[in-house]
Amino acid sequence: MIACLEFILWVFRFFMGACVFSFINVVICRLPRGESVVKGRSHCMECGHELAAIELIPLVSYIGLRGKCRQCGVHIPIRDFMVECTGGAAFVLCVAFYGIGKTGIISLRGLVVFLFLAVLTAVAVIDWDTRIIYDRFHLVIGILGAAAVWLFPEISLISRLIGLLIISVPMLVLAMAIPGAFGGGDIKLMAVCGWLLGWKANVFAMFAGLLTAGLYCGVMLAKKKLRRKDHFAFGPFLAIGLAMAAFCGEWIGNWYLSLL
Repeated sequence: MIACLEFILWVFRFFMGACVFSFINVVICRLPRGESVVKGRSHCMECGHELAAIELIPLVSYIGLRGKCRQCGVHIPIRDFMVECTGGAAFVLCVAFYGIGKTGIISLRGLVVFLFLAVLTAVAVIDWDTRIIYDRFHLVIGILGAAAVWLFPEISLISRLIGLLIISVPMLVLAMAIPGAFGGGDIKLMAVCGWLLGWKANVFAMFAGLLTAGLYCGVMLAKKKLRRKDHFAFGPFLAIGLAMAAFCGEWIGNWYLSLL
């Protein structure tokens, strides 16, 4: 009986995460279009059909509607479903990694990391579509970093201040020397994430981002879907590295320094 209740609680946590990332889908769809993300009913981007409550249940509605708008039948991108799945998995991972705290659902440390992952998801998808990282995302991460100063005291203020500069400044220098090397949004992203994560985790995040971007380029070049002079969004790969760093970046940084 206890095991059954525990399973139900984990499922509830998963759907909580999916609900939050359902809102992230709204941000991803509306922000590049210049629409408000807080005003107006959710609607089909093709025909404008306002979605009823039964069409807004994370994951369940997509499956029930077979990935189509009930009004016009246009296919809803599978990416919307995957983003909600990612949210559920992220919430469960944050609970498993950071505990439940006094709320019984998730600790404050886990909540900060979960919200960080939510912002990174929006950054990654929007940057992939538009090659734009909006300043409001940097602001939210900066606020989460301020909360992290209190919630993660093991990361010193000095480490956070160094994190602000250790990646962003070299990126800025390279961008000035080589036009198009890095976008301003990428540079600001690594600055505020350095404030949140500390310099060790930020260095690891950059390394992981470069590695995943390199693997992507290698595959695309091999398939002749990318040319050597082509540009692509770097933000999604930075987001992958930063998400990894939120869980293990500081530990890997300490481990590496112990070998020197």
